[in-house]
Amino acid sequence: MKVERVIKYEAELDKDFSQWVVSVPGGEQIRDCIQCGTCSATCPLSIYMDYTPRKIILMAHQGFKEEVLRSFTPWLCASCYACMVNCPREIKITEIMYILKEKAIEEGMYPKRFPIPVLAREFTRMIVKKGRNPETKLIIALALRTNPLNLLKMAPLGLRLMKAGRLEIMTKSIKGKDQLKTMLQSLEATT
Repeated sequence: MKVERVIKYEAELDKDFSQWVVSVPGGEQIRDCIQCGTCSATCPLSIYMDYTPRKIILMAHQGFKEEVLRSFTPWLCASCYACMVNCPREIKITEIMYILKEKAIEEGMYPKRFPIPVLAREFTRMIVKKGRNPETKLIIALALRTNPLNLLKMAPLGLRLMKAGRLEIMTKSIKGKDQLKTMLQSLEATT
């Protein structure tokens, strides 16, 4: 994957973003990064990333907000924790990738038509609405928002799963949806 080199003047960097990353639990550790590259060397997916984990940590620390949040790197993180286990400074890189994904969704700055952020948003929306994950609707929503032609490819498998009783068409709600909404609202208030 070819990455366009970004040159910015210091005045163009987003210092608020840098301060935000450092203020999030686990994010304060990016100040301790010695840029040794161990995280990138141990990451099994770094060869597919537009920026290596080492580079993302550096860019986040320096305030390259748009480049970091629009990057594929956090979305390709497999959460294998190889980077964290091998980091000589014990930086929680996988957790930083999670907070960057959350921020990208919040800011609407994730790579467009990339399935993972769409999946996360739709999953959350459906949980809030019904209290559970209706797989059939989730798959359809994901395909419609990323690549509608995938529905045609998946149709034969979907029909076989429905015949076998493994794919429900109707979504059941949980009992106590009001309690779930209260719990989710209290979580939002604390973040």
